[in-house]
Amino acid sequence: MAVSQEELEALAAELGTALLRRGWMLAVAESCTGGWAAQVLTAVAGSSVWFERGFVTYSNQAKKEMLGVREETLSARGAVSEEAAREMAQGALARSQAQATCAITGIAGPAGGTDEKPVGTVCFAWALAGAALVSERQQFAGSRQEIRAQSVRHALRNLLALMP
Repeated sequence: MAVSQEELEALAAELGTALLRRGWMLAVAESCTGGWAAQVLTAVAGSSVWFERGFVTYSNQAKKEMLGVREETLSARGAVSEEAAREMAQGALARSQAQATCAITGIAGPAGGTDEKPVGTVCFAWALAGAALVSERQQFAGSRQEIRAQSVRHALRNLLALMP
């Protein structure tokens, strides 16, 4: 199913309202989406009140340096794993002034997939201050652009659903 920029921006605005209501800030940790979540969030007028920062950590080195993802995790599980996503989300929470974070790491294609992790495999994690970390793996279909758009939508929808 196609995801429009308008749909993403409407979702971002709804998330912004929820954050504002709580007096919370948001940080995002992105890999395969390359800053798209941050772009959608900052497209909302007034987002500086609730959007704190975005980490675009495309390489493993960036994940380690900027978010504290452990080499052991990357070696044993890979960058596209729930474990890596969890460490990305925790790192974003620890390295920002935010009370809410989401992490996105995956294989958008068209190449790079394996039997174990085919193109469209995306792992997510959500961390909220004072709450248990949540993570999951999803399988999306479509072009590189469609997989990335579905990933942004999924990350924002689920963060909104997890907000207390």
